[in-house]
Amino acid sequence: MAPNLSKLVTRKSVASAAAVAALLYILKRRRGKRHNYYSVKPKSQWPPNNDVQYVIKEEKPKQPKAHVNKEFFRQLRQLLAIGIPGVFTVEAGYALLIALSLVGRSLCDLYLIHTSTLIETSIVNMDSALFKKRLLRFVATLPVISVVNNILKYGIGEMKLRLRTNISRHLIDQYLKGFTYYKMSNLDSRIANPDQLLVTDVDKFCESCTDLYSNIAKPMLDMMIYIYRLTSAIGGTTPVIMLSYLVVAGGFLTHLRKPIGNLTVKEQRLEGEYRHIQSRLITNSEEIAFYQGNTREKLTMLASFHKLVTHLRKFLEFKVAIGVVDNFIGKYIATVVGFYAVSIPFFKKNHPILSGSPDHRFKCYYTYGRMLLKLAEAIGRLVLAGREMTRLAGFTARVTEIRKVLAELNENKYERTMIIDPKNNPIGSPGAGKILAKDNIIRFDRVPLITPNGDVLIKELTFEVKSGINVLVCGPNGCGKSSLFRVLGELWPLWGGVMTKPPKGKLFYIPQRPYMTLGTLRDQVIYPHTRAEMLRRGNAKDEDLQKYLDLVQLGHLLERESQPGSEGQGWDTVADWMDVLSGGEKQRIAMARLFYHKPQFAILDECTSAVSVDVEDSMYSYCKKANITLFTVSHRRSLWKHHEYYLLMDGRGSYEFKPIEPDTEEFGS
Repeated sequence: MAPNLSKLVTRKSVASAAAVAALLYILKRRRGKRHNYYSVKPKSQWPPNNDVQYVIKEEKPKQPKAHVNKEFFRQLRQLLAIGIPGVFTVEAGYALLIALSLVGRSLCDLYLIHTSTLIETSIVNMDSALFKKRLLRFVATLPVISVVNNILKYGIGEMKLRLRTNISRHLIDQYLKGFTYYKMSNLDSRIANPDQLLVTDVDKFCESCTDLYSNIAKPMLDMMIYIYRLTSAIGGTTPVIMLSYLVVAGGFLTHLRKPIGNLTVKEQRLEGEYRHIQSRLITNSEEIAFYQGNTREKLTMLASFHKLVTHLRKFLEFKVAIGVVDNFIGKYIATVVGFYAVSIPFFKKNHPILSGSPDHRFKCYYTYGRMLLKLAEAIGRLVLAGREMTRLAGFTARVTEIRKVLAELNENKYERTMIIDPKNNPIGSPGAGKILAKDNIIRFDRVPLITPNGDVLIKELTFEVKSGINVLVCGPNGCGKSSLFRVLGELWPLWGGVMTKPPKGKLFYIPQRPYMTLGTLRDQVIYPHTRAEMLRRGNAKDEDLQKYLDLVQLGHLLERESQPGSEGQGWDTVADWMDVLSGGEKQRIAMARLFYHKPQFAILDECTSAVSVDVEDSMYSYCKKANITLFTVSHRRSLWKHHEYYLLMDGRGSYEFKPIEPDTEEFGS
């Protein structure tokens, strides 16, 4: 038997060594060919060639450092304070439920060890009656154990959902507070893919956090229980050996796993880049189709995918290498240490456990051996939990990053590459200007028109417009027309001077391509109000909305959706209105939206370019009757008669603000 066993062990060792050697050879070959693995094929263009380059916000994005250190625990504590807002909350209750379920599961494990030992003892002693009695008792307790296990699963799942709900609501509140969502995409360059952070990273953080809670709490609880039972039965030497191994092995593996946090951060960033490129293709599909740019876009997409896959492959190789060490140290060596530790009292002379019969010693070894095996497994899981903690550090750094950026943007602090140095700029600095709220007037007093990156369009802009005086804004492309309205709408920071304008809600903006929200036909007219807000205002009903549609000659929309047999339900018809409506219809819906809100001032940015002249004339005439003062960007000569002043920007830093005379020549195209 011994020679055969020796041969079997030798064969297994040789097979294992051959498998490891094959894996190392494959990795070496792959690493050696990494530079030409994605060689270019002229026809297929896959993998992408080296000429394809792209930048998302910044060439070398700053990655937050992710390590299990003091900073990680501080960030984790802050995020958990959001997810679990207090001690006497439902979330804290679920955390307690998980803890109690873990206690119940550990007690069930102890019961299973004890009962299994008794059942096997009755089998060895050939006591049929005692065997059946103990087996029936064991079967009767299985439903309770099953319920405990599934209560634990429910608690973990519900805890994850509640953490995600609270953290997502907090971040969304910050993201959609004021114009923060606009500032993050247009003013700040630190985060390129907020959708990736708000959706995927938050979900993975909550999942990793709840799993880590159970994966750490259960082993720690098992360790306390088994150490107490073992110490009281066979002395403290055995548990001390196991705990010493935990400290040494845990410290060593934690040091080896340090790169996992930063690798996780980079993985999520590359996932976000790939997702962002996909969304750009969907958003700009029409323009790309006109240019027949599908091949170029494919190269960009595949280049991004290549970067992602290359990183995932490196990450996989690192995890495999660490996994080998983890299994060897965290499982197998822990088992060896456990066997050695449990053997100590049996080889020790005059130990109380040796005073009984051989059957008694075997029963003790079997019971305490199983306990020690469970203790070794708990120590191994606790050692391996460090890997998940390092991964959690990566998600914690990502979620903390967007939380920090949102907080700073809400305080009007942003970071981006500047053309000029704000500190040495005599014109001013972002946010240095003053904004005054006053009804029925818009006044610019020595206000510089400067882009967020410091590009000066006009050094000082001074003019005043009172209610009832419509202004035509004109000039060449890039002269600052849209920039003026972004400053007026408080989307861009004011670098200096004093700007007087009506309070928010009394200034309305309609772009050339109006936005159609998800919802009903009524929602398109009253946006951004909801139906409840419309009814609460009390000055608009569905009959009024129908009048506004008639004014822009879209009454047929309501009639079409209200016809018997149609899928529509009148005002409550839900459709993808961005696709259902034509360009001209969307512009007219936007004008009906303007009539509904009745602001003091309205900015019309080429918003009637797809509308016929007669419909345009009737809409401008109604604005005059409704006392809506207009700032219009348009090159149509037919609109001059609806305006009293013009603001002409020449694109070289100069401007004119003068009344429109009957003999005024056509200006600024």
